[in-house]
Amino acid sequence: MKKIFPLALLLLLALVGIQPALAQKVHITDIDPTVKPGDDFFMYVNGKWYNSVEIPSTQTGVGSYSFLNFPQRIRMQGILDSVSAAKSPTGSIEQKVGDFYASGLDIATINKRGYEPIKPLLKSIDGIKDVASLMKFVTEQTKSNNYSIIGFRVGPDIKNSAINIANLSQTGIGLPERDYYFRTDSSTLNIQKAYVAYLTKLFVLSGTEASAAAKMASAAYAIEKELAASHKTNIERRNVQANYNKLKLTDIVAKQPNIGWAAYFSGLGVKVDTLNMQQPAYYDRLNTLLTSASIEDWKAYLKAKSLTTYADFLSKDFTTAAFDYSKILTGQTTQKPRGEEITEAVDRSLGHGLAQLYVKKYFPEEAKKRMRVLVDNLKTAFEARITRLDWMSDETKAKAKEKLYAFTEKIGYPDKWRDYSAVKINRGTYFENRLATSQNDFNYMLSKLGKPVDRTEWGTTPPTVTAYNNPPLNEIVFPAGILQPPYFDLNADDALNYGGIGMVIGHEITHSFDDQGAQFDKVGNVKNWWKDEDFKKFKARTQQVIDQYNQYTVLDSVHVKGALTVGENTADIAGIAIAFDAFKLTDQYKKGEKIDGFTPEQRFFISIARIWRVKTKDAYMRMYVNTNPHSPAKWRVNGPLMNFTPFYKAFNVQPGDKMYKPEGERITVW
Repeated sequence: MKKIFPLALLLLLALVGIQPALAQKVHITDIDPTVKPGDDFFMYVNGKWYNSVEIPSTQTGVGSYSFLNFPQRIRMQGILDSVSAAKSPTGSIEQKVGDFYASGLDIATINKRGYEPIKPLLKSIDGIKDVASLMKFVTEQTKSNNYSIIGFRVGPDIKNSAINIANLSQTGIGLPERDYYFRTDSSTLNIQKAYVAYLTKLFVLSGTEASAAAKMASAAYAIEKELAASHKTNIERRNVQANYNKLKLTDIVAKQPNIGWAAYFSGLGVKVDTLNMQQPAYYDRLNTLLTSASIEDWKAYLKAKSLTTYADFLSKDFTTAAFDYSKILTGQTTQKPRGEEITEAVDRSLGHGLAQLYVKKYFPEEAKKRMRVLVDNLKTAFEARITRLDWMSDETKAKAKEKLYAFTEKIGYPDKWRDYSAVKINRGTYFENRLATSQNDFNYMLSKLGKPVDRTEWGTTPPTVTAYNNPPLNEIVFPAGILQPPYFDLNADDALNYGGIGMVIGHEITHSFDDQGAQFDKVGNVKNWWKDEDFKKFKARTQQVIDQYNQYTVLDSVHVKGALTVGENTADIAGIAIAFDAFKLTDQYKKGEKIDGFTPEQRFFISIARIWRVKTKDAYMRMYVNTNPHSPAKWRVNGPLMNFTPFYKAFNVQPGDKMYKPEGERITVW
């Protein structure tokens, strides 16, 4: 798989089901004529692919969106194979990413070292005698991005988004989210059992006798469960106002004396007067638990957290133990090839350095230019939709339009790249390289505290197949990674691009007006810009969205969580409508000529189904539904289209079809 871009391109095309073709003639193939489009449009478009594709044993799923990061990693791995073999100037990006990659591939040296790199850390835990020394350890490890019981981050003050402040969020658990500690279904019980077995294995691998290791794992798990009981659920955490609790440091020092907040921030080398404690109940519980649980149990807990944090940096027996646990969670049956794993590690650790090399090789400037036109067209379409709303007052409409045109749009890659000059990378020490990049990430974050927010900064690496909306900055971001088929194709007609990346643009615009984003004003502050009656009507419409998606069954009795996914579902419903309105302005739509036997409208909707062409392992999907704010791929297609009348007209959807909803019941939010 090294340096074989033509093979990677063919794999990418196979994944998305679009064949190479001449400009304006990208063909649609593999439609399943046995499925009625009005019964299951996802399977009508994707059924042939879905029923024949096999998920590689090294993956949890295959297809579009996040699973396109797999062929992306093939591309990046080719870059890394090349630069790691070259002799690059010391300190250059090529040297840093190349030597980091080479150190991770040097499995012989890594295996020879065993758990030697982590021994000093485990020894320091053995030296903990009381709560004060425990918290000193926690503080020191925070500097290496080894978070255990304090979820400290620096970010915008959401009520004064021009300034970065200290934020504290709930943390301390190892299972995916709090409910995994308390559900009693067989799947969750198996995960709990596998997790405790994993902790036990890590203790054994680091020199603890088996029976003692089992006791330590049980003690660590018991503390995690206590902390989990104080956690807000993922749905509760969607409450923007409830997660804003700006407090004086002097007040939390008095209220939570066992944590030792003054010493914590002093140990980090920063001065903090106020901070946002997003979930105070967690820190109240932690304050109590620091003295109610024994120091020995806390030491077991800290060892468990440290070992799970660093397991993937250590020898093969540690990485195998981590994988054996993860496959229970995700259904992945075979570990990824080492080259793919280390490519991911480089992307996480020096991602904006690797991105510079990726963009230079794979991202055409024409894509950025065409994207700006698409974004402008989608904003125009959204403005028109706001004007036509029959449930919103003119006063609120004016504020909504102000916010729409205050957007910052970031496309492809940043105008200035992150500086990694402070990071020292050694070709022979993988563990230390991971530690160095983690420490650099923490220092980079800490340097922002109390300073103006940098609105040019990117929250993801450009090669990543994603897009996002950041409400405190009122920005929408489309990295280079997503600007490829099936989302965006310079060789495709407008129907495919508006149904692809156009829908994504509309989706991200709408996030500024979903249940959370609608609470931020045009400069990114949480501030009410709505008339009360308008906001009540808005909430009633988003409740309709919640109710609709609660009905969808994914696995057995597992349902989509409407309240968890409401923001994404609202953005999907509106994103399609906005993209379609913008598409109607194009010459292709107006001419109405068929391509491959499909009208422009039909190609638009087929493109929507193709961008969510995904198939996953059942175990992965179970975890996804429990933790992810996005609906499963099928419902990202069928759910919104059930509410969109032009889809009914394009495919002659009639009463009796499974996707049919009476016109008066179709949901329109924006």
